[in-house]
Amino acid sequence: MENKPVLYLIPVNLSDAPLASALPARNLELVSRLKHYVVENLRTARRFLKKCDRSIDIDSLTFAELNVHSDPAKVPAMLAPMERGEDMGLMSEAGCPAVADPGALLVAEAQRRGYRVVPLVGPSSILMGLMASGFNGQGFSFHGYLPIQSADRDRKIKELEAAARRTGMTQIFIETPYRNDRMLAQLAHLLQPDTLLCVASAITDPERESIVTMPAARWKTPPRSYDKIPTIFLISRP
Repeated sequence: MENKPVLYLIPVNLSDAPLASALPARNLELVSRLKHYVVENLRTARRFLKKCDRSIDIDSLTFAELNVHSDPAKVPAMLAPMERGEDMGLMSEAGCPAVADPGALLVAEAQRRGYRVVPLVGPSSILMGLMASGFNGQGFSFHGYLPIQSADRDRKIKELEAAARRTGMTQIFIETPYRNDRMLAQLAHLLQPDTLLCVASAITDPERESIVTMPAARWKTPPRSYDKIPTIFLISRP
């Protein structure tokens, strides 16, 4: 294979569980030698790298931040190390980069330039929630965050339920963690009583993980509070 610089897509942990329980040793070895990163949050990324290898000299590394507030026009300049033939790493806040993540802009630019893009193995809350839900894994759709305004969100929830009924595809979405309980109450109220709802929370956390599938009617009295805990919601029609 032609010797081109590589953009490594580096998954990060979803919980405070030991890194070795979710990330292969190859990932930890790679981050020990990379010198240039594009990250969603600088402080979180630095902390993650130190957990990977305490001997890493963080101050010797270069970082560029790419998040929802970034100017897309500035993304190409973030690949300057690759123009010099050096490898880079891309990390998001949690889970796999470039999936429901602004890092997709960097990946698209790297592909346009003909650089190698190498995704590393790691946890994805979308796929892990789907795996454990019991829902259709052959056809599914991920919608990211639903609208913030209540009326718009109501309409979107009804649309997703109708799509699940019409196509048989699992409908997947997320919410800002501090609004999880509010979202769950809205889902229990709006969905048909027999529509199946899976709530997958704190995935990979050995103490707090909870992945439960029940008809929407039963979610009117949830087994716990999900506020401030990373959670993913999945809808299916029986």
